[in-house]
Amino acid sequence: MHFRHADAIWSDYPELTAGALYATGVGAGVDVGPRATAYTARAAARLAGATESAFPEVLAWRRAFSRMGLKPTQYRCAAESLLRRLRKEGTLPRIHPVVDLCNAISVAYAVPVAVLDADRIAGPLLEVRHARGDEHYTTFGGATEHPAPGEVIFADSAGRAHARRWTNRQSGHSAVGEHTSTFFVVAEAMHDDGAQAVPELLKTVAEELAAHWPSADPTAAVLTSSSREFVFGC
Repeated sequence: MHFRHADAIWSDYPELTAGALYATGVGAGVDVGPRATAYTARAAARLAGATESAFPEVLAWRRAFSRMGLKPTQYRCAAESLLRRLRKEGTLPRIHPVVDLCNAISVAYAVPVAVLDADRIAGPLLEVRHARGDEHYTTFGGATEHPAPGEVIFADSAGRAHARRWTNRQSGHSAVGEHTSTFFVVAEAMHDDGAQAVPELLKTVAEELAAHWPSADPTAAVLTSSSREFVFGC
């Protein structure tokens, strides 16, 4: 499987730094609560000094959403939504150990992190690109939507959109469940320090996966405008 951002995405958003990680042999029966709590505590400490809307990581995505023609306070990147929930409720939802870890790491770095069931992605290509309008997206409620032409999506080779509005909303089709064993993780940053934050975030995710699931054997890569493709699951 190949993962990449289309040339038009790099052209329109040259400030983007992206990273991807693939891991196998990961199950649901592990307690990641203490580690997830440690990462959310980092985020909570930062939120005590300022709301998430003032974070440079969030502001950079708000600017990107505005350039996509979206109202940033209506459509938020995933990291902002999680930070907002953490600030208001004091906790994050518990979904699956890997998702819980990645959500906690996401708020610690204020960087959007997508976690997909890799077996639910139709190869040979998963690409972040502008929608043509004929792609299909499955909501978490099971409904089918068709992203509008020009919307930034995660599209696989079968024309299925695994995320809408870029980092705003993932698909129910590739949502992680208790039987998921192969994981594909994507982290994307737009802020000035993204080139430093994304590699560190990926390293953190890889270390946590290896610590909790010794057989996971995660592989990761940072993607930039000069190194654009990650090959996984081969």
